[in-house]
Amino acid sequence: MDRPVVVAVSGVKNSGKTTLIVEMLPHLTAAGLQVAVIKHDGHCFLPDPPGTDTGRFMAAGAWGTSIFDGEKYKIVKRETADENALIAQFPEADLILLEGFKHTAWPKLELVRPGNSERSVCDASTLLALVTDLPLELPGVRRIPFGDAAAAAQVILDYVNQGGEYRA
Repeated sequence: MDRPVVVAVSGVKNSGKTTLIVEMLPHLTAAGLQVAVIKHDGHCFLPDPPGTDTGRFMAAGAWGTSIFDGEKYKIVKRETADENALIAQFPEADLILLEGFKHTAWPKLELVRPGNSERSVCDASTLLALVTDLPLELPGVRRIPFGDAAAAAQVILDYVNQGGEYRA
């Protein structure tokens, strides 16, 4: 496969996307996958806390900053990007998880949770599985109990092992 497999973890705001990703990561990495995560922020995020050196550089008008140590680095640039540009930054990854992206063609897990959402908002043809505790069924879509990160990770592992296609 020339590119990493890409899967979105989608749902409405506060549906538990971040929590599910955090809980799936140990399962995915234990299976030997090198996983990257890309999160879309609908607001203007602060790339560094105010008062840090790199935060001060950006506040003073720097177009970009970089910080590194012996095992990791971070680059911040003032330019537009979409998920495809960011996916290209991780060519060595086996799997890239996108947080959000509910209205895209990316294959996805969708979280639907009582008290937060009552129905799926994603195109069913893009769903690998529905993660929910609601009595919600979609034809041809696997249902995983909400909170079962191991089962959700297994859906992704099965998709990767079956040669998951790069779709955008």
